[in-house]
Amino acid sequence: MTDTAPPLLNKGTRPFSRFEWMIAGRYLRARRKEAFISVISSLTMVGVAIGVATLIVVMSVMNGFRAELLTKILGLNGHFTVYPIESKFTDYEETVATIQNIPGVDFAVYFVEGQVLASGKGSSTGVTVRGMNEENLKKLKLLYGAAEQGGWDGWDQGKGIAIGYRLAQTLGVSLGDQVQIINPDGAMTPFGTTPQIRSYPVNVIFDLGMVEFDSFFMYMPLEPAQDYFKLFTEVLRPGFEQLDPLASDAEIDAAYERINEATAAEVFIDNPDDTAVMRERIQSAPIRPVILNDWQQRNETFFSALQVERVVMFTILSMIILVAAFNIISSLIMLVKDKSSDIAVLRTMGASRGSIMRIFSITGTTIGVIGTLAGAGLGLLVAANAETLRAFVSNTLGVAIFPPEVFFLSSLPSKTDPIEVTVVVCLALGLSFLATLYPAWRAAQYDPVEALRYE
Repeated sequence: MTDTAPPLLNKGTRPFSRFEWMIAGRYLRARRKEAFISVISSLTMVGVAIGVATLIVVMSVMNGFRAELLTKILGLNGHFTVYPIESKFTDYEETVATIQNIPGVDFAVYFVEGQVLASGKGSSTGVTVRGMNEENLKKLKLLYGAAEQGGWDGWDQGKGIAIGYRLAQTLGVSLGDQVQIINPDGAMTPFGTTPQIRSYPVNVIFDLGMVEFDSFFMYMPLEPAQDYFKLFTEVLRPGFEQLDPLASDAEIDAAYERINEATAAEVFIDNPDDTAVMRERIQSAPIRPVILNDWQQRNETFFSALQVERVVMFTILSMIILVAAFNIISSLIMLVKDKSSDIAVLRTMGASRGSIMRIFSITGTTIGVIGTLAGAGLGLLVAANAETLRAFVSNTLGVAIFPPEVFFLSSLPSKTDPIEVTVVVCLALGLSFLATLYPAWRAAQYDPVEALRYE
């Protein structure tokens, strides 16, 4: 029997030889009587491609969200916030100068901060006011370069404010309009505390692309902010222990020295993930007593939720690939049943059980490989044009997709991680290969005599 077997089917034929690839290729090509099985295989291939593409796009968008939020949040809020304790923060300039000389610190800024009610043309909303001088604003490149209307030149000498474009829309104001801000902690009178109400012109309207900052933050020069929130102390200069009761206003002003205060300081470090080491360096520096609050503590809940969501989404969407893998099993089982006589003929011609297994494994794995590569290409293409596609679909359907009020960002970011793409591709290929093992094993167990008896 072995002497008359064709050369391709000799028992000495090596695994994955040319004839095994040839037979597997024939089973992949459609014939009229095998059209149904071919359609099932094609749909399985499409299912694998959709699963891989979906997983790559979703993971890329979630990576983009995390990276964009991290960039925007840490572009305005430092990696560390320094809060004074034990005494008022009057030595803020010396403290910031010392911190900036610590190795690993990029820069530091000091500021005044308070909550107020802002009122425009018939509309009011609560906002956070930050007072900063122009020198510190220039360090915040994200904010300094986001001015859409107006500019920061002459900021320290001006008496105006800077607001986000969404806040401007809410208040109904534009450049040059007056915004009234109300602070309930005003002057003391015999009848109690009266709210402090002042109006400031809008000198700058900025667009940071993040809803929280564009809607709820207002900036003003440092000294007007210190004056508005009463963050200063007036003390008599040396030599003016006793003032003449008839002294003029000019003499009284000259007798008192004004000591300004700051609310806190922000520290920006070179490596955002190096908070533990930098905390020790800052705390060991020769500065006043302070409390440090790092960005991971401030945003722990938010970024932990994002991480959990990434893991859950990866797990759920992986099920699409798993379902497609089960389709490979079903299509191969149908193919094995349809090719039972072919298997019997190959076995009688000298093909080994291992050869039969490899033929059907090659057939099923090829479906998975083609589907995986097509899905990876489609996923990378969609991920690279996520915002363009979102805008197109949103404009076509007239429905807001990923509204910024919910997702914090004004555009849909996408950041593809090569490692994650590799994991997805390997996962799809691995499941596709495992899905072929049982049908291929079943095909190898066929008894050629029994298979030919019923043909």
